[in-house]
Amino acid sequence: MSTAMNFSSKAFKPRAPDKGSFPLDHLGECKDFKDKFMKCLRDSSFDNSQCRMQSKDYLQCRMENQLMAKEPLERLGFKDLLEDAPPSPADADSKP
Repeated sequence: MSTAMNFSSKAFKPRAPDKGSFPLDHLGECKDFKDKFMKCLRDSSFDNSQCRMQSKDYLQCRMENQLMAKEPLERLGFKDLLEDAPPSPADADSKP
């Protein structure tokens, strides 16, 4: 009865998770935001374009509670939902 134990193999080197991987919210710090987002998805037949505000709020909560890496919301696709976002050039052209 021999056990194959190879101690001469390379040492394990931990690495950062791939982008998009983040810890679960075990303490429920963002549960209310997640629940609002999931309700919105159910109410809109899972059309996520209808739930962008809830998605933004949920991701902000995760970043604030260090459940994911901080990223500018513009890079996450929410530039148009930011309160202080300047109007796009298309908006300026449509005004009389």
